[in-house]
Order: sequence, then structure tokens, then C-alpha cells
Amino acid sequence: MDIINPEVSDYLLSQCTPADDLLRELAAETREVFPDSAGMQISHDEGEFLTMLARLVGARRVVEVGVFTGYSSICIARGMPEDGHLLACDISDEWTSIAQRYWERAGVADRIELRIAPAIETLRALPSEPVIDFAFIDADKVGYPLYYEELVVRLRPGGLIVLDNVLRSGRVLDPSFQEEADVAMRRMNEIVIADDRVDSVMLPVRDGVTLARKR
Repeated sequence: MDIINPEVSDYLLSQCTPADDLLRELAAETREVFPDSAGMQISHDEGEFLTMLARLVGARRVVEVGVFTGYSSICIARGMPEDGHLLACDISDEWTSIAQRYWERAGVADRIELRIAPAIETLRALPSEPVIDFAFIDADKVGYPLYYEELVVRLRPGGLIVLDNVLRSGRVLDPSFQEEADVAMRRMNEIVIADDRVDSVMLPVRDGVTLARKR
């Protein structure tokens, strides 16, 4: 399903704060080094959206599940104060080696802590107190329900969880799509809308973004 018309996409990108040289270079290097995986990188308008959300929430304690080459990490960190802390969870040293170089160049490395391990293990090891201000989930889709549950109980009132790829290119609308990731995302969407701990809205931003705000 063509969720965003290419002409509309180009116009959207032209109508947000433009990417700086560093972000453009990171996007280009990602496409060059990981051509088969580059589609996992968020678009620039979504990155600006994350920066703005982090600022609006006043995010100091942040968790990111799924780092890839670090584009979203930079965008989120730029929306945080200098004394903020972003726990970045991933399983790939190869992908995140690029991320770490660009975090340094962007001047945000001091507020990002990288954990290379299965994200569910990292999340379950966190203190149980509800102190997280902001979380971004953009990783393996099968794990989304588990990541969400570990994060929502640790989210402070008024805190925000952002989930990416909730439309799965429109496959969540068609029950004939039965890949494990499609089934998991349908379940994730049902979990959020039924969760009385949060207020939520799903937006047609790129491949679909859900915002879940802790009551």
C-alpha cells in the first residue's frame, strides 16, 4: 500500500527544518555501507518529529530500542538537555559502530549510553520506578509487545512512548498477511488501544507512528 505518495513525501521533507550536513552524511554512509538495510533508517521529517517531541515532553531520561546507525538517536538527543541520558539498545556492533562515530561528531555522545544486548534483557534489568520521560521503539516487530510492557510500567505520568512502523506498509489492515512481524504489529496496536494506562494516537507519519502518553 502506498501510504505516502512520493510527491507528497518530497513536499513534506521540504516543509520541515532541513537536515544539516552531519545528518545528510550519516544517511549517505548508511545507504553506501548497508544498502540492503538502509530502509530501516528513519526519514528526516520523522527525525525532526522526534526532536520536537523530546523537547515538548522535556525528556531527560530516554530509552531507544533499535539504534541502527544512530540517526534517530541524534535527533532525540538534540531534543534533550545537556544533562539528559539516552539509553540506546541494539544487538549489532557493526551498525552501532557508525552510530558512535556520528554521536561524537554531533556532540551528543556524552548523553548516550549504548547497550549491546537483547533489548528485552536490558529493559528488564532497569529499575522498576516510573522515571522514564520518553521512549522510542523501532526494532524487531515481534518484540514490540514485550518492549512496550517493560517501558510503560517505567514511564512517568505524562511520559511518552513512540512506536514506529505500526502500519507495516498497510499490511496490518489486511489479515491475509500472516508473517510473524505482521501478526505481532496487529497485536501491538490492539494492546495500545486497549491499555487504560495511556492515551494514544496513531499517525500516518511514514510507515505509521503511534504516540502513547502515560496517564
